Amino acid sequence: MMHELPLLSLAIWAPIIAGVAVLFTGGDRSAQAARVIALIGAVIGFLVTIPLYTGFDAQAGGFQFVHRVPWIESFNVWYHLGIDGISLLLILLNSLTTVLVVIAGWQVIQQRVAQYMAAFLVLSGLMNGVFSALDAMLFYVFFEATLIPMFIIIGVWGGPRRVYAAMKFFLYTLLGSLLSLVALIYLYNAAGGSFAFADFYQVPLPLVIQVIVFIAFFMAFAVKVPMWPVHTWLPDAHVEAPTGGSVVLAAIMLKLGGYGFLRLSLPIVPDASLYLAPVVIGLSLIAVVYIGLVALVQTDMKKLIAYSSISHMGFVTLGIFIFNAQGVEGAVIQMISHGFISGAMFLCVGVLYDRMHTRQIADYGGVANRMPVFAAFFMLFAMANAGLPGTSGFVGEFLVILGAMKVNFWYAFAAAITLIFGAAYTLWMYKRVMFGAVANDHVAELQDINARECLVLGVLAVLVLAMGVWPQPFAEVLHVSVNELLAHVSLSKLPVQ
Repeated sequence: MMHELPLLSLAIWAPIIAGVAVLFTGGDRSAQAARVIALIGAVIGFLVTIPLYTGFDAQAGGFQFVHRVPWIESFNVWYHLGIDGISLLLILLNSLTTVLVVIAGWQVIQQRVAQYMAAFLVLSGLMNGVFSALDAMLFYVFFEATLIPMFIIIGVWGGPRRVYAAMKFFLYTLLGSLLSLVALIYLYNAAGGSFAFADFYQVPLPLVIQVIVFIAFFMAFAVKVPMWPVHTWLPDAHVEAPTGGSVVLAAIMLKLGGYGFLRLSLPIVPDASLYLAPVVIGLSLIAVVYIGLVALVQTDMKKLIAYSSISHMGFVTLGIFIFNAQGVEGAVIQMISHGFISGAMFLCVGVLYDRMHTRQIADYGGVANRMPVFAAFFMLFAMANAGLPGTSGFVGEFLVILGAMKVNFWYAFAAAITLIFGAAYTLWMYKRVMFGAVANDHVAELQDINARECLVLGVLAVLVLAMGVWPQPFAEVLHVSVNELLAHVSLSKLPVQ
């Protein structure tokens, strides 16, 4: 019976409908009703994704839970949904993160509460649409639509430079995506008037055309990841965004770029992907090493974690473009792990900011004396961010380094260096904020985290440790999907660079 339900449609539309319902609660006089409806909608959105995992056949190939109905028949556009192991994990991560963001903003947001909650619910549904779309036009619509709620979140509830940050975020990501639309229209004609990904995968294209299409896709997805040198919008967006916006931006929205490479670039233009892999690997290693150094000199906690995200996402693109099972599986696991860890790190900064209204590292010191429970959580997430074995941060990075070693020792060596940088900038920040004597009267007045904050950080702490100690439940759903993808790419004539 469960398989007969359109679970993917429910995962997309349940949070969106809940978001619209929240808007009808009225102004801030009904703020508590808006919060309750938002939480119910987010929880329902998460609960409908659990049967996707329990009912997923990890040994079966292809896409599962497929749902296909006509949408725009004159152009042969279908409302076509389905998931494999890669998209399954990202949908679960997205839906859970939405619940945590709603809880985290429960008391913090006091102005335009209904609109704030609605924006996150709608965004959650749209991103589930990206991860489950099997029609290129449907994918593009969802992919672009995710910009609108995040633009509003940054622009309305952000910091003093929120308008600048929101415009920069919107323009960077929109301009990058427009080229991909041209590529999709070209592929539509080449596939005989079909937008189905399955038809795109079968289109034989000469290498020159593949390279052009790859570059068009690359412009869209590299900005989203974001890869060096098109990363400059991310620190501004993170610093100005409210805590919930930073969490969703880091935990989910950056993954749209990595997912785009896996769903479109590699299977549609495999020859070009192999041909240009050294370029992407080079850019990834620059992000991993150079951005790690940039993070070392940051004085703003949010900006430091933002640069840390860019460095960690460099591991994702490195893993994808080394074209072996360890690398690609490591990249996907790194995306999920980074969602847990970066989300937790931004929530920790949000806890401090709510109390002190400053993100400057120099304004803190001795926080552990006043907030011991919070300090313990923050230490766990800092260690995970540095890739400590036993935490989720180690698993994906280890697999990517293992895969890179099979291709080129120096790729693995350069990638491994970032573990040193990651430990340096994360623990340095932690030391200055948490340890030492109480720095000032404001720190002396701090109160430890309450039950609501403890719940949100506790859920993430359990996930970080569970994935680090027992990654099998996350990895087993990936094997067949990754092997199918690599088998498709290996049919191309070019050797791995």
